Amino acid sequence: MKKKMLLLNTTVLLGLGGVLSTPAYASTIQDMESQKSQIQNQRQDVQSNIKAASNELTRLQAEQDQMKAQLERLTLAEEENNKKAQKTEADIKETSKQVDQLEKEIKLLQEKLEKRNDILKDRARSMQESGGNVEYLQVLLGSSSFGDFVDRALAVSTIVDADRGILKETKNMQDELKTKQADVKSKLASLEDMKAELDEMTVQLAAQKKQKDALAKELKDKEAKNEELKASLQSKDSSLANEQSTLEQNIKDQKAAEEAARKAAEQAAKEAAKKAAEQAQKAAAEPAEKADSPSPKAAPKASSNDVAPTSAPAPKASNVVTVGNRWIGNSAYVFGGGRSQSDINHGLFDCSSFVHWAYSQVGVNLGPLGSVSTETLKHAGTQVSSSQIQPGDLVFFDTYKKDGHVGIYVGGGKFIGAQSSTGVAIANMSSGYWKQKFNGRVVRI
Repeated sequence: MKKKMLLLNTTVLLGLGGVLSTPAYASTIQDMESQKSQIQNQRQDVQSNIKAASNELTRLQAEQDQMKAQLERLTLAEEENNKKAQKTEADIKETSKQVDQLEKEIKLLQEKLEKRNDILKDRARSMQESGGNVEYLQVLLGSSSFGDFVDRALAVSTIVDADRGILKETKNMQDELKTKQADVKSKLASLEDMKAELDEMTVQLAAQKKQKDALAKELKDKEAKNEELKASLQSKDSSLANEQSTLEQNIKDQKAAEEAARKAAEQAAKEAAKKAAEQAQKAAAEPAEKADSPSPKAAPKASSNDVAPTSAPAPKASNVVTVGNRWIGNSAYVFGGGRSQSDINHGLFDCSSFVHWAYSQVGVNLGPLGSVSTETLKHAGTQVSSSQIQPGDLVFFDTYKKDGHVGIYVGGGKFIGAQSSTGVAIANMSSGYWKQKFNGRVVRI
């Protein structure tokens, strides 16, 4: 009977221990937890890349906004320059009409003077025939031209008052017309110089706008690719999130199954122990062998596999060479621009107004803003030798005319100024175009 009871108890204990140990469950959960950890690491990498892509998109958007503002500024400058070009063309046409009219008036005057010449000749002959003073006739015959005759005749004291009045009136008219003609031709030459600069500037602005459009397109393409990359990363992150969620649910289900198995094993152990006790009592009641049956050993408790939680992760004069840096890439050249607060607010300058603005920022007044020009600036300070040039000095260039462009020397063979092709920018005057145009004039303020 002892052997029989020992065999029964041993069988119960072995069966219970096999159920409670559940090595297959522990291995499966551990594998899934490992997979979950790997997925979490992958998601962290993906989310880091998504953040980097978002930051890049933000940076590109800022560049695009800045580029859009510059393109709008260039468009405004181009419109203003076109208006000025059209006005200049109209002024040239009007001035040309004035020149033509003056030439017609001069021609009529010359015809009138020729008639007066004939009258004066007749009067001179009459004086000779009547025995008058021959000095008048000698003046007439000895002159090289009618203009010379007028000058000579006015010097002759014997000319009658009527003749002298005619001659003086004629000379005054002739001098006035010559002065007007010279003034109009000078104005016409100046306007044509302006037109030449505006034509060149329009070409440069068109080229600059084309370049900016190409850059804007490049930025837009980069933004599209970055958006595509971000969308791809977000899709991958979503897929990993679903996979992680599935694993978490599987782990939960597996733990629930393990818990159910543990409870079932405990219940089976209790029932087996109860049955063994009943059989032991029954065996003890028999008159046969009386011996103590070994008491069943306490069933070992299965250890649970808890998942450890995962951890979660004031200006100075010397500053004149740099105050204009704020306009680099944020300005446009307008001929005659920069002479109103509206122009300045929009970054619209020409070369002389930019220099005036820059010096005003460090407390130096270079004269009335409305009349500033390269001509006024070259007399605004002391001229020094180009060999003594230092930062802050004004440098002049012969472009469409002598001293047609001005900038501020910044050192290292470079100057900052409002250039027609770039707006405010730093340019190299030690080589290339600006070296050829630099005329050696340096003015120290």
